[in-house]
Amino acid sequence: MNNIEKRLADEKKRMDSITAPDELEMRLRNALNTTPPRRAKRIGAIWKVAVVALLFMTIFGYQYNAVAYYSKKLFGFDEVTNGTLKELNDKGMGQIIEKKTKLKDGTEFIINGLMADANQLIMYYTLHNPKGIDDQTVDPFLSSKITGFLTKSNMESGTYIFNDDKTEIKGTTAFEPVSPFSKKLTLHYNDIDTREEINFPYDPNKAMHTQIKQSINKTLKVDKGEVTFHSITATPTLTVINGLLQVDNFDRVHFAQEGIELIANGTPIPLIGGGSQSSLRGIKFDIRYDTLPEKLDSLELVMKKFVGYETLKEKISLAAMDKPISLHGKDLWVKNVAKTSEGIEITIATDDDVMLDGVSIETQGEIIPLKTTVRQHETEQENGRMLKERTLLFDTKKEPQYLLIEGMHYMKTYNHVIEIPVK
Repeated sequence: MNNIEKRLADEKKRMDSITAPDELEMRLRNALNTTPPRRAKRIGAIWKVAVVALLFMTIFGYQYNAVAYYSKKLFGFDEVTNGTLKELNDKGMGQIIEKKTKLKDGTEFIINGLMADANQLIMYYTLHNPKGIDDQTVDPFLSSKITGFLTKSNMESGTYIFNDDKTEIKGTTAFEPVSPFSKKLTLHYNDIDTREEINFPYDPNKAMHTQIKQSINKTLKVDKGEVTFHSITATPTLTVINGLLQVDNFDRVHFAQEGIELIANGTPIPLIGGGSQSSLRGIKFDIRYDTLPEKLDSLELVMKKFVGYETLKEKISLAAMDKPISLHGKDLWVKNVAKTSEGIEITIATDDDVMLDGVSIETQGEIIPLKTTVRQHETEQENGRMLKERTLLFDTKKEPQYLLIEGMHYMKTYNHVIEIPVK
């Protein structure tokens, strides 16, 4: 093993001494685009060299790019950033860009700098126009993306602030992470009715290092399926949990990420947000938290609450409507029963995380299923409790006697705990 390591180190020194021409990437691209496909019968010497080069790029180049060092502070963004991003900027972790262009209305657009790590790239920008900036001018960045070598990063979030006389905007926009092999990036944005581009340099060597990147691979059972937590990636700007939902009633209740806590050293890490998207195997999701403490002694992922299901088989009399009805710890109020030209309308209220299943009414000798929900809104009670009020429509003219409920979807308490090893 020592001989192999020595040979690898010697080979790295030799390759480091070779300076590739600036146009190498373009020449390689042109060669790939113009060379007709051929069936290879054996691996030629040139491919062996390419494989060796790729191996060394993977072993040495990527790790080198992942090591962070201080760059420069981005000035003028104290009011638009706070918390973790402000601390990182104060430490001088930004990459200075200062690339300028003009929008069609004469507004000067400046990419001031970047912060990048394995979870996201954050662009710091300025819009300046002495004649004033219209609110619509910030729209170019609502559907923007960044491309580059092995990079196609969509916008994820953004924030900005006007100065007092509305002649300048300071803002930040977060994108999906970019490839550590990109040396030049392109921002694609809207300018009135056209798509525009601006190129700017990127130094992957100044990307901030990853603190934790490891598998979790734990599956938790819930009432209507299972939730698998795949991995955790913690960087200086963000901590991301990735996983997969295979839950039949996932879409019946709003996916509340706050029901899943990441606890470091016994203290919950602030939740930032998250998202989900459909896939062939289920629903892919990510949950985003603030950064982890530098000294990490313990780390836990706790599923306190998640969507559940309860079979009820309730038969509620519509004769009295003055008291709440308990549904397995959740309250239901019947607010009103009315006969309209469309049929029978029943207005009910429940906790805002409750969705009823298999709703119907019973008249004299007949069961009428729910036709549709015609109105719905949330109301906040004096004690801060949020209730969801909606009006249910049933296609009948007969007077209802009972409201029938087969079951309910709701946010259920699970308190499942996953311990994440701290290396």
